[in-house]
Amino acid sequence: MYVPGKLHDVEHVLIDVGTGYYVEKTAEDAKDFFKRKIDFLTKQMEKIQPALQEKHAMKQAVMKMMSQKIQQLIALGAAQATAKA
Repeated sequence: MYVPGKLHDVEHVLIDVGTGYYVEKTAEDAKDFFKRKIDFLTKQMEKIQPALQEKHAMKQAVMKMMSQKIQQLIALGAAQATAKA
């Protein structure tokens, strides 16, 4: 949504620091704050990437095993139906 307006003070901004708290900072301090936040989040993403890949591989292995079990159950059911006939 766009709302037209005019700023009286372009040197200071409000920053949402989390959980509903806001801090007034200069524009330069705000840039530094967000640079640090981006760096922190990038490092955190790099840390969890190997774990994410491992979890994905485990999920794929479980899905493969479940598919094999389902195929075995289908084959067993078909064999039992043939034996009864």
